[in-house]
Amino acid sequence: MEFIPAKESKWFIALFKWYTWFLFKRRFSRVWIRQRYQPENGQKTVYFLNHSSWWDGLIPLLLNEFRFHQQARALMEDRQMERYRFFRKIGAFSINRDHPRKAITSLRYAVQSMQRPGASLFIYPEGEITPLPDPPQFQGGLAWLHSKVKSSEVDFVPVAICIHTIRSDKPELHIEIGEPAVPPCDASNEEKTRFFERRLGSMLERLRSVAGFEDTGFERFM
Repeated sequence: MEFIPAKESKWFIALFKWYTWFLFKRRFSRVWIRQRYQPENGQKTVYFLNHSSWWDGLIPLLLNEFRFHQQARALMEDRQMERYRFFRKIGAFSINRDHPRKAITSLRYAVQSMQRPGASLFIYPEGEITPLPDPPQFQGGLAWLHSKVKSSEVDFVPVAICIHTIRSDKPELHIEIGEPAVPPCDASNEEKTRFFERRLGSMLERLRSVAGFEDTGFERFM
């Protein structure tokens, strides 16, 4: 399958963000957010998220359009991109994780994307939908990306996502945006991968312990 680049459409994003907003508002009883990071004007950011549901693919659009306001792009599995090609209009581009050479093409495109002013990138380092109770196990793309950009210019920020039905038969969504994760400057790519895993894993563990039980520190997103 050939690489599918992003092809943003401002008018499509302007319409689709409101469709997505109302879709989440209809399908979830509440959406909560705890935000420990807000990019300054012109800041570049790589957001790395856990991947446990179909909804994860739309969360970056909501966060960027209503919170971050950066030039956002996102990595998306090539088979899903082929099926839902409209995602390229909101900044998604494909990655084929089954073939290392093709995956490198996508990661190099990601590096080029980060050269844009105020650029951001959303990446799911697990590479596939993984049950939430499992600790995250990242593939190497996130660490490789960290080694190829100027870490002094790009923040790497963990985002934890938890969907549950603790309080209602209609699910709730909790999103926590953490502080920038800064691995040791002399760390290898393998060590960086484990570092990023631990940062997101600890956030997920805390989030699961309070989501649906304690709303202190969260605000209603919708």
